[in-house]
Amino acid sequence: MPPPRRRPPRSPEHAALGEALKLLRREADLKQEELADLTGMNFNQIGRIERGQGNPSFTTLMRLTAALEISFGRVAALTDRFLAEEEEEGQRRRDSDQKASTTRSQSASTSSAQP
Repeated sequence: MPPPRRRPPRSPEHAALGEALKLLRREADLKQEELADLTGMNFNQIGRIERGQGNPSFTTLMRLTAALEISFGRVAALTDRFLAEEEEEGQRRRDSDQKASTTRSQSASTSSAQP
């Protein structure tokens, strides 16, 4: 049986927005189906947004924030925080990769210099 398909997020921004909405939904102690009922949306659409695969309109975001009883500003701030954390993690990975590459390069040149 083939492995299940997993589409990547549309963008890092979509992924961060989805993570923010998922966290806020869980804080409100709601299931996707319950949030869908409160907003008049399909729960599959909620899942796509939370996975960063959906591209919600402003109206959709307003419905979600109203159902979660939060401000749009809170969603935006949390999204910004997740984006910043992802960028910091990416920078740490790049720095680590660069350091490992430099170490390997130095090791190779040292071992080739020995008779």
